[in-house]
Amino acid sequence: MLQNIDISKWTKNKKVISWVEDKIKLCKPDSVHFCDGSKEEIDSLLKLLISQNKVIPLNPKKKPNSYLFRSTVDDVARVEERTFICCKNEEDAGPTNNWKDPVEMKNTMKDLFSGCMHGRVMYVIPFCMGPLSSDKSHIGIEITDSAYVVLNMNIMTRMGKKVMEYLDKDIDFVPCIHSVGKPLKKNEKDDLWPCNPENKYIVHFPEEKSIWSFGSGYGGNALLGKKCFALRIASNMAKEQSWLAEHMLILGITNPQGEKKYIAAAFPSSCGKTNLAMLQPKLKGWKVECIGDDIAWMKFGEDGKLYAINPEAGFFGVAPGTSYQTNYNAMKSLEQNSLFTNVALTEEGDVWWEKMTDKIPDGLIDWQGNLYDPKSNKPAAHANSRFTAPISQCPVRDLDFENPKGVPISAIIFGGRREDVVPLVYESFDWNHGVFLGASVSSQTTAAAKGEIGKLRHDPFAMLPFCGYNMADYFNHWLNLQNKTQSSKLPKIFYVNWFKKNENNEFIWPGFSDNIRVLKWIFERVSNKVSAKKTAIGYIPRIEDLDLTNLDISKENLSKLFEINQNLWLQEADKLQTYFSVFKDKLPNEMVNQIKSLRDRLTKETKCAQ
Repeated sequence: MLQNIDISKWTKNKKVISWVEDKIKLCKPDSVHFCDGSKEEIDSLLKLLISQNKVIPLNPKKKPNSYLFRSTVDDVARVEERTFICCKNEEDAGPTNNWKDPVEMKNTMKDLFSGCMHGRVMYVIPFCMGPLSSDKSHIGIEITDSAYVVLNMNIMTRMGKKVMEYLDKDIDFVPCIHSVGKPLKKNEKDDLWPCNPENKYIVHFPEEKSIWSFGSGYGGNALLGKKCFALRIASNMAKEQSWLAEHMLILGITNPQGEKKYIAAAFPSSCGKTNLAMLQPKLKGWKVECIGDDIAWMKFGEDGKLYAINPEAGFFGVAPGTSYQTNYNAMKSLEQNSLFTNVALTEEGDVWWEKMTDKIPDGLIDWQGNLYDPKSNKPAAHANSRFTAPISQCPVRDLDFENPKGVPISAIIFGGRREDVVPLVYESFDWNHGVFLGASVSSQTTAAAKGEIGKLRHDPFAMLPFCGYNMADYFNHWLNLQNKTQSSKLPKIFYVNWFKKNENNEFIWPGFSDNIRVLKWIFERVSNKVSAKKTAIGYIPRIEDLDLTNLDISKENLSKLFEINQNLWLQEADKLQTYFSVFKDKLPNEMVNQIKSLRDRLTKETKCAQ
């Protein structure tokens, strides 16, 4: 057992010292390592993992300084059913979260963590979410027994010695503890991907702002700065302090005249967020630059506008479907210094996944380490396989990415994967209606979460798995933001749907680079330079105001893109009312009023049409 470790060598912060000492006593690691984020440290960890056959170095001529990891088949995704919000009152967690009593859960977690790091190294990772010098950033410390976590956190956050220097000033921090849940006996051989599938827990204590995660080594279950801190805990902080912690990309868009605006956009997983964040515009003279592809923290500036930072420093992207055709800039971002999880391996020592290329390479090794048979109808890369790449390598990274003030947000976009009902784009009437649009987001499920793929589920604000408190209170928080500033300074709110299909089950809109046409209309609506048609659901573009230059699309399909079927929308209102009923008396009256107003407008239009 570890004896007499002097933590004061690493930090003078008494809270850090006390917390780490307590976790050493609880977890009983063989050794403790304070991470400094240096190249030497990372190289040493990679050398260790290579010697243990836990990582595969990729061909340096194909992917310099890049590595492939393979998980077990039962540790490949978020586990929402094992993710808990533990606050004193169950009502504060809300009906869309799994709640447990915090005292009961803390005892459960202490029992699980007791001795869980025996035979392992305890890594202590000081990290900052956001630029270190920004008043919009927040600091955390993650304790973990996974070198894989250290390597990923080194890319995904600002990590190491510089963060510890801030902590030495007694700055507060969010304590995060993670374990794969697989203690080792003396001389016991470790698994290639240690985990504890029978005992997975991802637990949040919002009242004390802490995170405990046990049993899973995968992604957001283990990289606790990501969804756990940046969304579930941060959303509680945002509610208390009147700001926003959102599952949103941030992009800068510049028109041919050099005018620039910033847009934040929320989509459920695998609905094109990363593609949009790094879009290559098809329209001449337009430029899109990336601040982030997944999470936005927005706080009010002195001028009353919302300013956003990306709390992350890397991309943790879904690999399948990403290619030089669909997302050139993402592919350029991961050409070196990147980590890959559960993708296929080529004969040349490079990575491959579905839809990366038209032709499947010969001699592929699949994500489970077996020779791949293309006739098997099984994927070579797992559907939720990932790449971890530094944002600094993104060819279209915005110059204000590290700006401590953040960037001013002019528009907020919501969207989901809908084959019918929802038009290509429409604008809200006002802030309250915009909040209603965010609350009404629904999408077909993807491989990022367990469950039936393709099933339509409601995902308000694309935050269903990530809101750390009662979602009805979250709606109210958004509604109340308009009281913090002048309405003219709030972003305009829009809703988009790239996925509408025709009667032949074909996507109508080409998407990808052509989405600049929609962004252009949004940009010009914010600038009051283009008109719109008022409908029952919101403002939609007039066809002549949508730039369709060199776009091959029939009038019939174009009409279908903006079709508003009153009967289907009345059914949509009914479904929303049913969904909102789960929030009972906590649902803000404004959401009830918005549904009633939608019905009234639809009914009025139907009568006028008759």
